[in-house]
Amino acid sequence: MALTDKTIRAVKHGHKPVRLFDSGGLYLEVAPNGGKWWRLKYRFTGKEKRLSLGVYPHISLKQARDRRDDAKKLLANGVDPSEQRKATKAAVTERAANSFEAVAREWFASFSKKWVKGHSDKILRRLEHNVYPHIGGRPIAEITSKEMLSVLRKVEDRGAIETAHRTKQNCSQVFRYAVATGRADRDPTVELRGALAPAKERHHPSITEPKAIGALLRAIDGYEGSMVTQCALKLAPLTFVRPGELRRAEWSEFNLDKAEWRIPAARMKMREQHIVPLSKQAVAALAALHPLTGSGSYVFPGARTNGRPMSENTVNAALRRLGYSKDQMTGHGFRSMASTHLNEQGWHRDAIERQLAHAERDDVRAAYNFAEHLPERRKMMQAWADYLDGLRAGAVVTSIKKAAA
Repeated sequence: MALTDKTIRAVKHGHKPVRLFDSGGLYLEVAPNGGKWWRLKYRFTGKEKRLSLGVYPHISLKQARDRRDDAKKLLANGVDPSEQRKATKAAVTERAANSFEAVAREWFASFSKKWVKGHSDKILRRLEHNVYPHIGGRPIAEITSKEMLSVLRKVEDRGAIETAHRTKQNCSQVFRYAVATGRADRDPTVELRGALAPAKERHHPSITEPKAIGALLRAIDGYEGSMVTQCALKLAPLTFVRPGELRRAEWSEFNLDKAEWRIPAARMKMREQHIVPLSKQAVAALAALHPLTGSGSYVFPGARTNGRPMSENTVNAALRRLGYSKDQMTGHGFRSMASTHLNEQGWHRDAIERQLAHAERDDVRAAYNFAEHLPERRKMMQAWADYLDGLRAGAVVTSIKKAAA
């Protein structure tokens, strides 16, 4: 006798499972805890098998019968509905595992270990805010250039042009990782070259005219604020490291006898140890500061506590105090100053880039280690310090490199 909803609602559960049969192998199993499961009993290749069709009342009597009929059609075509379900489930699982978001998170987990936290956080936020909501669930191999452009246009339309370009760059890295791991055949972002509005190139204000550099160095020598801040101002042009690397410098990283500063990988943008050869002038500045801050960890401790480095605004604030506006000079500008002149003076481009700790863009340069070109870099850093001394004195200076050419 066929089941009815009234019969199903009236059934009481007991100590053992109760089975209420419908037709065509369909029955409802009532568990001791009151749960009601639809089951289908069928035979395939001579073996009796069972297939779960869902839970009542979430799956109604009519829906259970429809599922039974679908299973019967598969059987009529020689397909085991249980195996078909497993195959479908496996395909869904594989599809989810190869979604853009899944592959992107795998790529991020593999490569973010080499990045500083701030850098990795920015990349993760870009993907989570700009990409995952739109194509995160899509199989990465099926994403087209048109879809990617639509995603990037949403970022561009809110005026975040640079973010759109960086998002495209990160997505390209994910696609290339997918190709390398066999989850995709191509990088669709390659076809988007020129599709986005050009990003405004960011320049850190910097002084590069020789006489103006000399005037700046003399102003630093006359700085009337803290000696710690003055030393940071003196070392900024002599080492041209990033402002964050300078202010977080620790005495344990320096070997003044070897005239060397080794910044650990954990503090570098690209997670690679960086060697800064110290000129005689840089060693003298540090030696003068050591009696004042050498008993603590930080070379440039904060004004209120030795337990923290100076604030990120200290050097810039000191430059303002010296009369240089934010549009004239910043702490980061010392890097542009050095790069401009060292390239003009003919020093080896790779030595300059290595000393600036720039990320290497091609496979050959990516293989360079932190000590690459170190002998030339030592000569370059001393020649640069001597060149600055000449500018400070107001002389017309010819670099050692040019003079030897």
